[in-house]
Parts: sequence; C-alpha cells; structure tokens
Amino acid sequence: MYWKHVALAGGFGLFVAAAILLGQGTRLHNSIELAQGLMAGEVTESSVLLQSRLTRPVERIDTRWSGIPGAPGFARFEVADNANFANALLTPIAEAHPATDFIVRQPVTGLRSGVVYHYRLQYGPTRDLGQVSPAARFRTLPGKGSVAPVSLAIVTGMNYSFFHHTGGGGYPPASAEERRLGYPSLQAILRAGAHYFVATGDNVYYDHPALGRAQTLHEMRKKHHEQYSQPRFLDLFRETATFWMKDDHDHRWDDSDPHTSYRGGAALDDQMPYHDLGLAVFKEQLPVADPATPDAITYRTHRLNRDLQIWLVEGRDYRSPNGMPDGPAKSIWGPEQRAWLQRTLLASDATFKLLISPTPLVGPDDARKKDNHTNIGGFRNEGASFFNWVREYGMHEAGLVIATGDRHWQYHSIHPSGVNEFGSGALVRQNSRVGRKPGDPESTDPEARVQQPFTNAKPTGGFLLVRTQPAAATSPATLEFLFIDDEGTELYRHRMQRQGD
Repeated sequence: MYWKHVALAGGFGLFVAAAILLGQGTRLHNSIELAQGLMAGEVTESSVLLQSRLTRPVERIDTRWSGIPGAPGFARFEVADNANFANALLTPIAEAHPATDFIVRQPVTGLRSGVVYHYRLQYGPTRDLGQVSPAARFRTLPGKGSVAPVSLAIVTGMNYSFFHHTGGGGYPPASAEERRLGYPSLQAILRAGAHYFVATGDNVYYDHPALGRAQTLHEMRKKHHEQYSQPRFLDLFRETATFWMKDDHDHRWDDSDPHTSYRGGAALDDQMPYHDLGLAVFKEQLPVADPATPDAITYRTHRLNRDLQIWLVEGRDYRSPNGMPDGPAKSIWGPEQRAWLQRTLLASDATFKLLISPTPLVGPDDARKKDNHTNIGGFRNEGASFFNWVREYGMHEAGLVIATGDRHWQYHSIHPSGVNEFGSGALVRQNSRVGRKPGDPESTDPEARVQQPFTNAKPTGGFLLVRTQPAAATSPATLEFLFIDDEGTELYRHRMQRQGD
C-alpha cells in the first residue's frame, strides 16, 4: 500500500511517496475505513454510547508519525436485539469532522435490561452513506431487579511503547506477530467471556517515550489512534461493552496533577499537555459522555444486578498538588466527589459495593511516591479519613470492596479495617514488575499492618476478572476475584460470600 513509501529516506523517497500519494488521490478522497472499529461504552440498563471513527485507508506502520488520518463523512448506528437486524433502530445521521477527530458517538436509549444487542455502522462520504460495518454486540446491564450473573475484566497499564518498541519488566519488545496483533491479554479477556471491560486509566501513555512525548492535541490523539486500532482490541470490542477511567499517563504525565510542571523538561512548554486538554481529550476519544454534554461529570456509579454496584471515581480532575503538605485540606477526590461517593455508598442496598479506583487505597506501594492514598506525605490523610468513615458507618461489613489500577503488579491486600483491595496489575507484561509487600522497609507499610494473601511472584501482564453468582437455597451470593495472566492462566482466586442487605 502507498503508506509504505513514507518510510523511504531522503528527498527522492519523499518525492516517490508524494507521487504515489497523488496517484492514489481518488482513492484517498473517496475511501473510508474504520481502522479503530466499533466501541460500546457506558452501558446501563436502558442505554449505551456507541462510537466509531471514520478513517482513511492506512497501514499501521504509519501511526508513529501521523496517527491514523480521519476521513470526513457521515454515519449512523443501526441497533437491534437480533443478529438479522430485523426491526432495527436507526440513530440520526451524524457528521464526522475534524473538530471531533472524525469520531461519531451517539447515545441510544429505550433499551431493555439484560439483553444482548447487535449494532453496526452505516457510513459514507455523503448522507447517502452506502457502506456498512461488520456487526458488533453489547449486553445491557441486568439491573437491580435481576440476579443474572455479570463479569468484569478490570485492567490498567496499556503501555504501547514498551510492548512495541523498547520492552520492559525484564521482557524484550513483543515479537513481530504479537506487535501486529496487539496485547495477548486482550485475547485472554475475550476467552474469559467478560461481559464488560473496565479500564482504570493509563489507557495510553502521553509521556512514553519521554523523547517526543505527546504535548499537543494532535500528538495526544494519535496515541489513542495507535492503541485502539490493534486487531485484538477490535476483536474484543466487537463482543464487550466498555467503561473508561483515566489516570496520570493519560491525563498529562507520570504522577500528574492539575497544577505542576513536567519534571523532565520539555521541548515546547513544561506545562504541556495542559490539565484542561487532558480532560477534554479523554472525553473526546473514549465513550464516557454524551457529546451533547461536554461538561459532563465523569465520576459515576452503576447498578449491575441485585448483588453488585460499581463506583468509578476520578483521581486527576480535582486533586490538590502532589507536593502540598499532607493534611485535611489535601485531597485526590475533592469535597464534592467525596461527598457524592459517601452518600451513594450509604444509599446502596447492593450485596457487594465495588469501588473501582485509578489508584490504590490499601497497597502497599513504594515509600518514595507521593501520588496516592497509601503514600506517606502523599494523600494518606484522606485515605485514613475515608477508612475511619468506613468503620463509623459499617461499610466494611456492608460488602465494600476496592479494585484498583495504577500499580504494575497483581495483588490482594486486606486493610486493617477488613476491606479487601485487588490490584489488577499491568495489562502488558513489558509494563509489569514485582510489587512491595507488607513489612518491606521501602514500602508504605513497613510495620506490616496490611495483610496480603497474594501478590505476583514474578512480573507478568494480565487482568482482574470479577464475577457474581446469585444466592442459592443453601448458599449466599458470591463475588469472585480471579487474577489471570496474559496467557490466560489463572494465578489466584478469591471468593467472597454475603447475604444481601
């Protein structure tokens, strides 16, 4: 294909590339592809956000330089409760244009709970459309009145640079075939049959590689282009609805807050990317909010079924400066989000209440860090205050469990209050490491107050699978946590049982 010639060196190579591009002008102008496939996000009992991006034909080798070029055009989604698309619902025709990076995102409402829906995109260069994508599907949430089992794959640490280029965690870069396909963990998630994919942040790495880190809107966008165009992402998202969160690397840079400058210096501006731009690109690139509500608050809660409610919190939007002295005024969540979190936790009658956080509350973590609720001199005061509230209102006995991303190792830890925390570990093995254990003098728990039934013995990629089973005549409801590596091997399993409230 014509993009191969962009790699030719020197003026003659550029001349040849330009000539070939001109020769392909008609094709470039008229052809539209969907290099980033289809995506269903923020599914509820009765609604979903459907998304695609109209793109030019391009070979993935070019994504390092220009991202995947978007294509102007028009599109709408077709949605049905059957694979034949009989009596399908059609969304309004929407225009894909540069202002939104040629992304088409449309809300679909009026759906039935606990139903598998099929959807596809009708698209083309004009309102006549003319092209139809392969079908994908998603499952609406069963909802509060249902005992239907649900399962979540919870992930973090999708470091494209380490996997494709530099290696890490004691592993070389992936093989040529693996680089072509993408992360093996995605295939393992698909085989596990998870109903929903929950990304806790670090979905892309704006600061990797450090030389040439993403600072501008275009540079940030192309990180998302290359990530979600990997074939294994396309395969997974054809079958699985998604929930998205962000953390530091897909906000600004490592341990970022809204206030400080880049520690390593910068070619353009040590504030770039700006805080507001990080928030905006997250909402632009991922189906977390209706485009009609650009100021939508992105911390939220969803009731999945009778036994499970999840909370997805924001850790970068409202935080105080990391370097601020710790104390009552220092916060990751901000007063409004924390009040909402506590109010909605108390109001829930779900058997299990799963707080999904971009960063840990229990750990242990590295003693040197100042970024999260476990860190000494970080945000430990707010973390301790939250656990005091948990004890005061009996949430530690009311089914509260924490799942976290951010840390690059899988672990199961138990806070002195009795609250369990499960760290998903890095999705990509080249981004993994061995973690800190309770009692380690270089950890946030040198006195070993935290119990830790499991942590990885060696670096490995993978994910956390969470699934429910309803109560039976002789047994209470079950919430099960499984750590699975990037080859699909189960490493650890923990079951929690509880009678409903």
